[in-house]
Amino acid sequence: MQNKEHVILVNKKDEPTGTMEKMEAHEKGLLHRAFSVFVFNDKNELMLQQRAKNKYHSGGLWTNTCCSHQQAGESNLEAGKRRLLEEMGFQTDLFDAFYFIYKSPMDRGLTEHELDHVLIGYYNGEPRINPAEAASWKWQSMDSIKADLPRQPERYTEWFKICFSQVWNFLNKKQNTAPS
Repeated sequence: MQNKEHVILVNKKDEPTGTMEKMEAHEKGLLHRAFSVFVFNDKNELMLQQRAKNKYHSGGLWTNTCCSHQQAGESNLEAGKRRLLEEMGFQTDLFDAFYFIYKSPMDRGLTEHELDHVLIGYYNGEPRINPAEAASWKWQSMDSIKADLPRQPERYTEWFKICFSQVWNFLNKKQNTAPS
């Protein structure tokens, strides 16, 4: 029998309030901790992942490099590195940039209600994707993603559509405040 994955339930201040089996939390739409990894190369292109078609929701859609849920006792960065290796077959240094809260209905009667930590890293190699997690991948410029999102929103995951502009703003703010 396979162990069921649990998520960490949190309040809006990211304080843990308990744990729950992942599918139950998504069926009930309860707020839980998650993370989204955004990996860029030296050309400032984002590594996008196309989710495997058999994922429990959003199968076949394009999204950020990887995402998942922290396990009990695991830091955001530990979770991001673990999942990056599991999904995309590589590791790189990450930093915890910011978090946001969103609630969105998904396919199959599920609801994503997540306090999502955005983790950013840099890498120039090619991933070795896990076909159970990812169908494909590509490097894409932020400008072309920004142009494509309103034209073809059905091609992207809900959290990526919500998070992309926040990552865009974070990166532009960081670039504009860098010492000269």
